[in-house]
This record gives sequence, C-alpha cells and structure tokens, in this order.
Amino acid sequence: KGKAHAAEYKVLVGMLRDLRIEAGITQEGLADSLGKLQSYVSKIERGERLIDPVELRRICEVLNEDTAELVKKWISRLPK
Repeated sequence: KGKAHAAEYKVLVGMLRDLRIEAGITQEGLADSLGKLQSYVSKIERGERLIDPVELRRICEVLNEDTAELVKKWISRLPK
C-alpha cells in the first residue's frame, strides 16, 4: 500500500507543480499567498510533506483551479 500511495501522491503533486508553473507563480509566490514559507511548497512538491483536503483546496484557489476538477483529472491519470 505504501508504494502505491506514494505513486498516486506523486501524480497529484506533479499536477499541482505544473499548475503553479503554468500560472507563472513561483514557489515563494504561492507560499506567500498561503501565508507559508517557500519551504512549505518545496516540501509538498518533493513529496516530503503530505497535504490534507483543506490545504489542497487553498492551493487550488490560489492557482485558480477548481478543486473538484483537479481531483477528477488526478483520478483519471492513476493506473486502473
């Protein structure tokens, strides 16, 4: 279960990183918008820090992404 979980999480954080980059927002800019340090975003993107649903929603708001749509896209990219 651990490796599957890690692989699924890697897909999610990769999507969040890609959204951040496409939005032209730096890690520091995202962190500032969330009231966090840049290291918070870096750790999320490296998979060193797990995020909960509330944090996911806040990140999506800053990146102007609908959370439900992101989750649907994420699920569709997971192995069946």
